[in-house]
Amino acid sequence: MLGTLGSRLSGIVRQQVINALPPGLTDAFNAAISIPNLLRELLAEGALVNSFIPVYKSLDAAERRVLARAISGALIAVNLLLLALGVLAAPWLARLLIPAGSNIDFQLVVYMTRLLVPFLMLISLSAIAMGLLNADEHFRESSFAPVAFNLASIAALLVTPNTATWLALGWLVGGFAQLVVQLPALSRFGVLPTPALIRHPALRRVLLNMLPFMLTAGARQILNVYVVRLLASAQYSRGTVTGYRNAETLFTLANGLFVVSPALAYFPRLSQHAADRDWPAFRGLTLQALRLVTFLAAPVSALLVALSGYAVSVFNLTSQLNAGQLEKFQAGSGILSGWALALVPWAINTILLRTFYARERVAEAVTVSAVGFVLEVLLYRLLTPVFGFFGFGLATTISGVLVGLSLGLMYRRRLGFPVRALLAHLLRVLPIAALAGLAAYAVSRVLPAPGPIIPGLLGLALAGGVGGAVYLALALALRLPELRGLLRRGRGG
Repeated sequence: MLGTLGSRLSGIVRQQVINALPPGLTDAFNAAISIPNLLRELLAEGALVNSFIPVYKSLDAAERRVLARAISGALIAVNLLLLALGVLAAPWLARLLIPAGSNIDFQLVVYMTRLLVPFLMLISLSAIAMGLLNADEHFRESSFAPVAFNLASIAALLVTPNTATWLALGWLVGGFAQLVVQLPALSRFGVLPTPALIRHPALRRVLLNMLPFMLTAGARQILNVYVVRLLASAQYSRGTVTGYRNAETLFTLANGLFVVSPALAYFPRLSQHAADRDWPAFRGLTLQALRLVTFLAAPVSALLVALSGYAVSVFNLTSQLNAGQLEKFQAGSGILSGWALALVPWAINTILLRTFYARERVAEAVTVSAVGFVLEVLLYRLLTPVFGFFGFGLATTISGVLVGLSLGLMYRRRLGFPVRALLAHLLRVLPIAALAGLAAYAVSRVLPAPGPIIPGLLGLALAGGVGGAVYLALALALRLPELRGLLRRGRGG
């Protein structure tokens, strides 16, 4: 958890540094990084780690080492090919990202895309390192790797000129740091692989598991590309794409700390129960994970809805907003307030998806997720003309709820799902989270308006503190076991 917290907080600092650059430059960068991020989800952090760990856990020690060598060698070969293709196809990719008449400089996006393509190689190898460490439940070592990425990229941005070249190269420096800091831990635990182009039966299992997962990971990033293209159109002002990335950074912080981090900790145990075919233990652990992530996500969701303007203010380091900063602020605040509603559905889906990955039943879950993404695009087209920036998050929330219901029904059909226990938990957690959000909003009404960083931090500290205290007090009054468990863990009990 500390590593994830450090990663997300340093990510905010990194985004603050980027926001200090001219909006035209940051918009071009945020568009150009979309393609590496798309491929990153397909070949690295998303598809690879979730497909690799269950297969790796099912092998003996000797076979695990061979699989690690085979998959790292295959990744290097694929990334070298993609590097060449990315450099050659950069103009076509840029046209995919931004429409004609865009508010973003086309040639600048082409140039930065070419510079950013090598990032994929670094992050793919880093993902293998993280998968090897997480599979053996060495979470601390891998959780601090993203901190190294952020600190290295921040340092590069601070000591180099504010140009497109150094903004992109700073990203590569960060990717290199994220890989290198994990190598000592891999060596210490005896799992540092020597990449080789060799065949292994388990490699085929990993690749087959990756294919359907790539569909959902790809769909999410294609959706991201679609949103960037939409926000880059002439109907929106310059700075809107950067505002979108600011909202994404904050949502990722909340999701990473309170959803993904616990899910990663549960995943190896779910995989082990599945490998042992201990289904009662598997169901019990599923319910435990769902209760914990929703207990954590619900108040964060409510507070972000109530205080979205104060949250995005942390990226504005000036005392007053100019026109470009105002555009970024309004876009970020509107998008974040809608996305915050999606945090609880995303928490449920994150756990349920991993129960399918652990059983190597990836195709079923991924099909549902892919349909959900198609629905989300349709909802974007329906809701954004009516609700503006808030419509983006509202679409994500509706599709997330429908995906969660579908995954729950599929889980129940195979293993039996404790629907009543989960609903009883949600009927206690969601109302007290809503009360916490209302309390925070009431306090914010008497505070200075958000925009610059100082009022933003003040609002988060005072209004957010009151909302958090209300939630904890009500959770204590209801004797929620998740709170007692967290308190015991905090005391070292």
